[in-house]
Amino acid sequence: MIRVVLPPHLRTLSRAGSEVQLDVVGPVTQRSVLDALEARYPMLRGTIRDHVSLQRRPFLRFFACAEDWSNEPLDTPYPAAIASGEEPLLIVGAIAGG
Repeated sequence: MIRVVLPPHLRTLSRAGSEVQLDVVGPVTQRSVLDALEARYPMLRGTIRDHVSLQRRPFLRFFACAEDWSNEPLDTPYPAAIASGEEPLLIVGAIAGG
């Protein structure tokens, strides 16, 4: 069971709590976690990653075990602590402005 912490705007859209639990089949990667998240919460399709390219939206970041994994390839396995559910994967809304 993978634990994912969502930012407030995605919690509102999905009507989920701050942390969701997902069953991920196969290696636990950014792609497999987002596939499972979008399967469980179809209203999130297109909000976290682009429909066509499947690339992360610019103002969202992914943190695993206190490290930024946002720019890692989509199929890079997450650390064992994420895969086991010991640590949550954090999806964080970035802030921009001046």
